[in-house]
Parts: sequence; structure tokens; C-alpha cells
Amino acid sequence: MSVSPTAEADPSAVVAVPDAEPVAAAVPFTGKKATLAEVEEAMKDVVDPELGINVVDLGLVYGSHVDDENVVTIDMTLTSAACPLTDVIEDQTRQALTTGPGGGLVQDFRINWVWLPPWGPDKITDDGRDQLRALGFNV
Repeated sequence: MSVSPTAEADPSAVVAVPDAEPVAAAVPFTGKKATLAEVEEAMKDVVDPELGINVVDLGLVYGSHVDDENVVTIDMTLTSAACPLTDVIEDQTRQALTTGPGGGLVQDFRINWVWLPPWGPDKITDDGRDQLRALGFNV
């Protein structure tokens, strides 16, 4: 324990204050590193709230990288830079990648929001086009 002066009338009085517990050092990752294919498949569970189509088939995921600590960085865009739903997409991404049996596919994730090249309908996959047509969109 360390000793700290009190703020009471007697400044020479001391009060015992418990020492802070030491912070544990980061434990190196020793599990199975996720593959890019597994990350892409998991990201199909992340659905654009406005269109109801997953972000992979909409062509919003430009790329990803899994580091040696099993942390994935995803380069992702949105259909519009003014989209107010980034928090929703980030929450869905967290759910898709870091939760589930055994704690999830990856240790953690980062989304690198990118705006170049700008998203356009040409980035939608064939599966995404089929899904949009089923919803009545002409693509």
C-alpha cells in the first residue's frame, strides 16, 4: 500500500490507499489465424441497413489484411460518404468477426473507411445483382 495525504483539516494526516494492480502484459496470439476467405465469408453477415444486401456482394469491401496477432484490417467504403450508418455497420462487423464459438474468427478488427475509388454499381457482385433484382431493383 502507498500512503496519501488527506484533504481534511490536518494536512499531516495520512490515509492508506491500495496500490493499483500491475497491468498484465499483452499475451501473444498463439491460435489459428483467420484466412481472408473466412473473413470475407463472415462479412457476408454484415448487411447494409438501407438496401438489405450484404456489404461483400454490394462491393463495399475493397480488401482486408489479417496480421500476425489475428487482427483484421478491412478497407471498406459506403455507397455515399454522407451515410449515417457507419456505427451500425461497425457493430455488425464486430458481431460477425469477434463473437461466436471459441471467441470469434479474429481477435479484433479495424475498418479503414476509404473513398477512392468511389463506389459505383459496377462493384456489385453477380450475387448482389440477383439479390437486388429480387427486391425489385433494376440493375
